This record gives sequence, C-alpha cells and structure tokens, in this order.
Amino acid sequence: MARFRRKTCITLVVLVLLVLIVTVVLKALTPEDPPLSSAVGVELFPDKKSHSPINEEHNNTPDRSKMGESDQLDKLHAALSKFPPPNYYLHAFYYAWYGNPKFDDKYIHWNHPQLPHWDLKVAQGYPQGRHVPPDDIGANFYPSLGAYSSRDPSVIESHMQQLRTAAIGVLGVSWYPPNMNDDNGEPVDDILPLLLEVAHKYHVKVLCLQVAFHIEPYNDRDEVNMLVNVKHIIDKYGEHPAFFKFRTNTGKLLPLFYVYDSYLINSEQWAKLLKHTESNSIRNTPYDAIFIALLVEEKHKRDILTAGFDGVYTYFATNGFSYGSTQRNWESIKAFCEDNNLLFIPSVGPGYIDTSIRPWNFQNTRNRINGKYYETSLSAALQARPDFISITSFNEWHEGSQIEMAVPKTGQSAYLDYLPNKPAIYLEITRKWAAIFGGERQKWQD
Repeated sequence: MARFRRKTCITLVVLVLLVLIVTVVLKALTPEDPPLSSAVGVELFPDKKSHSPINEEHNNTPDRSKMGESDQLDKLHAALSKFPPPNYYLHAFYYAWYGNPKFDDKYIHWNHPQLPHWDLKVAQGYPQGRHVPPDDIGANFYPSLGAYSSRDPSVIESHMQQLRTAAIGVLGVSWYPPNMNDDNGEPVDDILPLLLEVAHKYHVKVLCLQVAFHIEPYNDRDEVNMLVNVKHIIDKYGEHPAFFKFRTNTGKLLPLFYVYDSYLINSEQWAKLLKHTESNSIRNTPYDAIFIALLVEEKHKRDILTAGFDGVYTYFATNGFSYGSTQRNWESIKAFCEDNNLLFIPSVGPGYIDTSIRPWNFQNTRNRINGKYYETSLSAALQARPDFISITSFNEWHEGSQIEMAVPKTGQSAYLDYLPNKPAIYLEITRKWAAIFGGERQKWQD
C-alpha cells in the first residue's frame, strides 16, 4: 500500500513538472506587442528580414499570388477600417529621393555629403566628406526600413501603411520637373505614378490617401516655366483619384501646390501667373490651382499678397528659426491671413537635428523630448485655428524631422532613436492629434 502511494506521488510530481514546463514554453512562444498598440498589429508593419527565400518562392506561384493578394487586400482594408479615417486637413511633407544599389544601382541621398560652413575658418574645425551607407548614412536617426529606395514598391507600401494609420490624409510630395533633381539626388517625377497608385489603395470606403505637390526651387524657376510645369502635373496626374483637390469657398475644386522658397522669385513675376488681372494669368483656366507660398520673414507677407498667392505655410520644424516657424507668431499670422482672404497652414515637426550633414549646426537642434516637442507644436498650431496643418516631415531624414518609424542602431556612427518609446510613437501621436484637430475644426464651423 505504501509502495502504491509512493508511485502515485511520483506520478503526480512528474505531471505537475510537465504542466510547468509546457506553460513556460508556451509563454516563450507568445509574440511580443505589435509596433502599434492597435487592432492592426504586426500585419501592417511586417519585418522585411523575416521573409525567407522559401516564402518568396511560394509567393511567385501565379495562382497563389493572385489569391493571396486579394486576401491580403481584404485583410488590409478590414484592419484599416478600425482606424479613424484620413484627415484631409492634415498634410505631411514626403521625400521620394532615396536610393540604394538594389533598385537604383547606387545609394542616393543616404550618402549625403557633410556640408562645409560658409566661413572657411569655421569649416576647418568640422569633418567633410560623404557618408558611406548602409551603416553610415546622412542622418542622425536610422530608419526601420534601413537605407531604402523610394522606388521599392514594398517601401512605398510600408510608407502608405504608416501614413494611413497616423490618419494623415495628404502627402506633400517633394517635386522637381522631369529630368531635374536636387543637388544630391536623381529625377523623381517618374516615381509619382506608383506613389499615386499605392496611395489610392489605402482607403476605407471612398476615402484614400491623397497626393499634393511640394514644388522645389528647381534651376531657373520663373513664372513662365512654372506655368509649363503646373500644366504637366495636372495633365499627367490631375485625373487620378489620389490627386488631392480642395473645394474652395467659391465652390471650385482645385489642386493645391506648396511652393518652396517662393520668395526667390519677385512678387511682380509671380503676379503675372497668379493675379486675375494679368493677361497670361493661370486663373480661371483649366490649370487654376491653390498656390501656397513659404513665409520665412515678416516682410514676405506683403510680397505674398502682391504676388497673388492663395495662402502661406511655414515649413521649418525648428521653432524660432524664422519668423514664420516661430510658434508665438502663428496667431498674428492667422489674423493677417483672415484679413486678406489667405489660407494659413502652420508646419509642425517632432524635432530637428541635421548635424549628420551640417556638423556645425548645433544651434538649430530641437530635442524631441520623447514626443513633447511635437505635441507642443501641434497644440500651438491648433491655438491659431489653422485652415490646414502640415507636418515637417514624414521622411526628411537628413534634418531629423521625420515621423517615420526609426530603430536603435549601433555601428561606426552613433544614432539617436525613439527609446524608451516604440518605433511608431510619432505615428501614434499624429493619429491622436488628427482626431483632436478634426474635433476642433467641427467646433469652429459650428
């Protein structure tokens, strides 16, 4: 009898141990929290490194890929429906100028040079030369997607997912005319068709991400070739469902163009294009649009009026850097705009640091303070009752103003990161304030 009890006890102990072991193993297999604390979870932001050659081989099967794509799209739309709809009064500046060897045969922009100070004596005290990607890039943060190419369809998909979950309604895409580019890049106009297609895909019911154009100061820009380039944009992209148009208070449905460094052309030249009274004016033609000037200095306000612009934006994410980007000025700028029937679009950002490409420019750094700088900027923008809010930026990595997901990175370069927060923290903050902005706009209209 005692022997039987002893056997029974041993059996029970073994069973208890087995249960404990199984419990520990199951806990170890439980996935970590998804990048966004949301209903979408990890499906929206898959780890690119997790794709194995075997998976890719199976995905190349024609029938399976078509079925899989349809299923994935259904799942995507079901997941996105749990998020707030896009706020079309919330715009984010977007840069499609990055490249890597896989898609572009070389690194583009990630290898940005360290720019010398204009004072030769100061310049001698700082490093010069180019960054060497992929571990050493021209940025103080490191993107979760790595040194990506803006031509990579999977990157564009990821960007649209991030923008959509942040409730951003419109991308302000940095644009140069065909066959033209910035000093460190390549032409980007040919990327726009894919960008528009993927933007349109991220919709719920009839709502989709939309694209506006942020026209850069290309070589020899003037009122004559501006007309040519606006015609090009509208003729080529104007009928696409993801091309952003805004209904004015007169009932017209017009495209919106941000014009960077608009002050480089004098107001008399702009007036030839933008004033109703001019014979070659774009007004009341099929190419009429809403043109938004960059407000840098206070004296630019009168020039903007004389030129015939429809509104102003401030662009810079550095509070205090310019008259326009100084947040305490926003309420008075809004009053000026109201008095002169102009749209006011303040630009907010999560912070600013560009010492990876301007190693001498410490005075313009603005610490993110774990998201507090961004929330303070958004709050200041709402105080001014803006017509739209623009975000600088989704992915201007060189100037450290991005809200795109970033990850900790160690190597020959020391990178900042979003810790102790998650890679998606600035997308989550944006989504929160998109809802607040939407609610405030409703109150202002009531």
